[in-house]
Amino acid sequence: MDWRAEIEAAVDRISPHIRRTPVEQAPDIGPNVWLKCENLQVTGSFKVRGGTNALLKMGAEQRSRGVVTASSGNHGLGLARAANQLGIPATVYVPNHADDSKVRTIQNLGVNVDRVGDDCVETEAYARIMATGKGQSYVSPYNDAAIIAGQGTIGHELFQQIADLDAVFVSIGGGGLISGIGAYLKAVRPDIEIIGCSPAASPAMHACMNAGKIFDVVCRDTLSDATAGGVEPGAITFDLCTQVIDRSLLVGEADIAAAIRDVVGTHHMLIEGAAGVAIAGYRQVAKDYVNKNTAIVLCGANIGLPTLRKVLQGGSR
Repeated sequence: MDWRAEIEAAVDRISPHIRRTPVEQAPDIGPNVWLKCENLQVTGSFKVRGGTNALLKMGAEQRSRGVVTASSGNHGLGLARAANQLGIPATVYVPNHADDSKVRTIQNLGVNVDRVGDDCVETEAYARIMATGKGQSYVSPYNDAAIIAGQGTIGHELFQQIADLDAVFVSIGGGGLISGIGAYLKAVRPDIEIIGCSPAASPAMHACMNAGKIFDVVCRDTLSDATAGGVEPGAITFDLCTQVIDRSLLVGEADIAAAIRDVVGTHHMLIEGAAGVAIAGYRQVAKDYVNKNTAIVLCGANIGLPTLRKVLQGGSR
């Protein structure tokens, strides 16, 4: 697939529906560091890019039947917002542990929400079955070329916003975000380094890449709930991640919490755990990037109030 062409087409397709988010210099984090503020995106997360692109690529008849997805929150919210704008019936299945505030926000956009399963992979499998039974389209949170291309529009913006970009730090869940960003940037400038960052408590893609295959990785609770859970068997993001990621890092919960506190305190912006993962990853290897123009993707701002309260009080759970 010509990912550069797919992503550039996605830019034209979704631009009227999303924000071109700013980059902000962050000397407190490191020299020559810019924060890509997807936490300021509509719905508070980058996920609306992929969801909007996927729905806009569908034909009228396909849209009229409705869509189904599975999500721990942000993808469901992004797809719900796109479905609401385009008048498409939608159902979102979320894991039993999904954040209540995210679920309420999805419901407020007029889509059906059901809780199913204790793990994202289990929820995704159930959602696929329901979509097939209803004759509706299933829209994966990450295992979908249109989703990946939509997320890749961030790479397109970064290339225009930061001159002589050398490296990008991105959190990894199912791999849709880093696959899209990496696919675009490697196409326009192969020497740009793509660094994937995962919570040590839920390192599914990191472990699968190290093993050279997708397998069931044991995952624990993490502040980075947006990246939590396993990788779906056969996910196209696995091969893409293997191709575009130059370095993969694991970070601890205390470092994720510290990153959230620091961005709130210094930049006066709200970020969620998954965004903190990318900052924590940079800090872990900051000495290697002192002389490099570096972007850190703040992928979202949707953190639950109870979790935020604990983090600001010095906790990591």
